Amino acid sequence: MAKKTAKKTAKKTAAKKTVKKAAKKTAKKTAKKSAAKKTTAKQAEPLIVASKVKAFIKGKDKMTASETLEAINAKIYCMLESAVCRAEANGRKTVKPQDL
Repeated sequence: MAKKTAKKTAKKTAAKKTVKKAAKKTAKKTAKKSAAKKTTAKQAEPLIVASKVKAFIKGKDKMTASETLEAINAKIYCMLESAVCRAEANGRKTVKPQDL
């Protein structure tokens, strides 16, 4: 009888460990997806006026590729991030033109 009880306990413990591992994997996947969504959503929000950019490029007798606006937006985010870091490094809460 003691052997049967020990086997049942071992099976339950193994089952619990399997469930915990599966839960951890799911949590990791969810965390990765949400982090990726935050980054993508943050940079997907346009900081430029697409029609103005296209008009400027067209005024130079050039055409605008579909990825150009996304690349410009990404550059602006990068510039702003570095400007904010520079302002913080200088002990300021205000981003000034010289930070760019």
